[in-house]
Amino acid sequence: MLTQHRKPISLSLMSYDLPLWSVVETDATLYQKDSERFHVLLTEPLIQDSLPLLPSQVMSPSVPATPRLLWLEISPYRVTMTMQGNGKFSYRHFWEQGVYGVSRYWLQTESFTGSHQMRLRNFTRRLTLDGQPFPEHLRIEYELWAQQLRIGHYVMNLEILH
Repeated sequence: MLTQHRKPISLSLMSYDLPLWSVVETDATLYQKDSERFHVLLTEPLIQDSLPLLPSQVMSPSVPATPRLLWLEISPYRVTMTMQGNGKFSYRHFWEQGVYGVSRYWLQTESFTGSHQMRLRNFTRRLTLDGQPFPEHLRIEYELWAQQLRIGHYVMNLEILH
């Protein structure tokens, strides 16, 4: 049974090790796949390559105008998050508590030679999903690894307002 609901959400990412904190507040579509599985679909704001030097300057025409779609597949046991769109940068993360998952990043080049892929591992320390019958809060604590080097310890929170 697939049902959908339009809900306001807050998605945040924070690092314990680095000066990184990002918050997106927008509306998302919540799809219920079954009693424990949901999909959350939202449009992610564009990231500018550089900030304008003067307030009167506008964004460079090289910044793509297409939206970037962020799609989360969530359950109490595992989460997959995929960002696709804009033709330049995409990523996919897979988290499951106590398991080394995969984080993949793709960077498209300006030429037609293809794309470059970077694959990292992540270790999910904690994954919690609260709310019944619909999810209200998702929290994922994870470490990001490049071979034997820990890149950082992160927390992602998704709040779905009902």
